[in-house]
Amino acid sequence: MIKPIPVNKEVAWDKSKTIMSKTDPRGVIEYANDAFIEVSGYEEHELMGQPQNIVRHPDMPKVIFKILWDNLKAGRNMHAIIKNLAKNGRYYWVITDFEVKLAGGDIVNYYGKRRAVPQPVITDLIEPLYEKLIQIEKVGGVAASEKYFNGFLEEKGKDYNAYIKGIITESDKSGDKKGFFARFFD
Repeated sequence: MIKPIPVNKEVAWDKSKTIMSKTDPRGVIEYANDAFIEVSGYEEHELMGQPQNIVRHPDMPKVIFKILWDNLKAGRNMHAIIKNLAKNGRYYWVITDFEVKLAGGDIVNYYGKRRAVPQPVITDLIEPLYEKLIQIEKVGGVAASEKYFNGFLEEKGKDYNAYIKGIITESDKSGDKKGFFARFFD
């Protein structure tokens, strides 16, 4: 399948919806709910059997996926803020709660539950950080980007999961009455 050419426009979507998917241990899509199909612009049959990275946007730093996969393969659930690429080339930002499903100690599936990210979190915190990581990757590769990112997280005194939870929680304090994480995990 040919990747779409990105355009700098956001997908218009109902941000109150939860996007869900299930993949096998290699990240191959086995299930996508109606919200995923609607937001991504792919038909269900186009998603089934495809790697989850079918929606990976080129503006995403590779180091984020390295950290994500390192944790998931180790059986640890993760939160991540990700910019995805729809079939029409538009983008959509999501915070994903990745859950690892184990059977007999082996990973059998990954479940992704995604919600929209508050705009101030994207523009004020995530985009500048991710742009810097991409610049570092272009010059020094993923290893250099990972070293920088680890230093950034050490300075914050958090791992990536805790950093994501912290910025979303902080956004909640300045936002609506029922916080983002409370809505996310309802």
